[in-house]
Amino acid sequence: MEACKKILKYFVLVVIFLFCIMPFVFMILSSLRPGAQMVQNGLTLDFNPATMSLHNFRALFEYNDGMFFLWFKNSIVLTALQTGLSLLFCAMVGYGLSVYDFKARNLIFLVVLAVMMIPTEVLILPLFKLIVKLKCINTKAGVILPFVVSPFAVFYFRQYCLSLPLDLIDSGRIDGCNEISIFFRIMCPVMLPAFGAIMILQAMNSWNSFVWPLIALRSNENMTLPIGLNALLTPYGNNYDVLLAGAVFSVIPIIILFLLNQRAFITGLTVGSVKG
Repeated sequence: MEACKKILKYFVLVVIFLFCIMPFVFMILSSLRPGAQMVQNGLTLDFNPATMSLHNFRALFEYNDGMFFLWFKNSIVLTALQTGLSLLFCAMVGYGLSVYDFKARNLIFLVVLAVMMIPTEVLILPLFKLIVKLKCINTKAGVILPFVVSPFAVFYFRQYCLSLPLDLIDSGRIDGCNEISIFFRIMCPVMLPAFGAIMILQAMNSWNSFVWPLIALRSNENMTLPIGLNALLTPYGNNYDVLLAGAVFSVIPIIILFLLNQRAFITGLTVGSVKG
């Protein structure tokens, strides 16, 4: 009986894995096919080595004098900056809301929850007016600053810090550490699973962001990878074959980041949801 349950469990997991991996298989195979064949047959699992080549990838790298590499670099820089700043500020706010007892703590937390319920589309117009007044249009700061503090990340760090023992903070104070040293030298190492989980989520959101960078950026040299790949689709010709080749490269950084932080991601999600 136990053996049957184990076989059934693995069978269900394999089926779920196949459903999850199938879009990537379609994408990789289609990126190796000629564009005309893909238009005729659509996304299929027909594997014909005779018709497959790396022509789409060469066309992608040569597009507009290698503009793809500039788009890729811009996305890497923006994702790294936004993720790093978001981790710092959100962790500090979440830590403060969970550890320190002050009058406006509950009110601030309610504001955070309220902001989580507001759709991003509602904020686009006021945010655009704000970055225009700040003269941050068509700059990296204009893309990063409006979303550098995520309400969900603040909420998550607060819930995670509620499960941490406050004796660590008292011990640091007894040893003569100030509040900044306690946060960076004592609490941050304990919060590494939370940092790992939020790092993946924030990096993925920043890497895949399309609407706001499209509004905030103007020049082709500042475009991110999602905007650049979208530029391949024009009224005069839809280069879906080249687009899929670019999509293959666009998922690689997120996959690498997840593999490097997989253990911290799983630990952070499970531990952070125990208390609060």
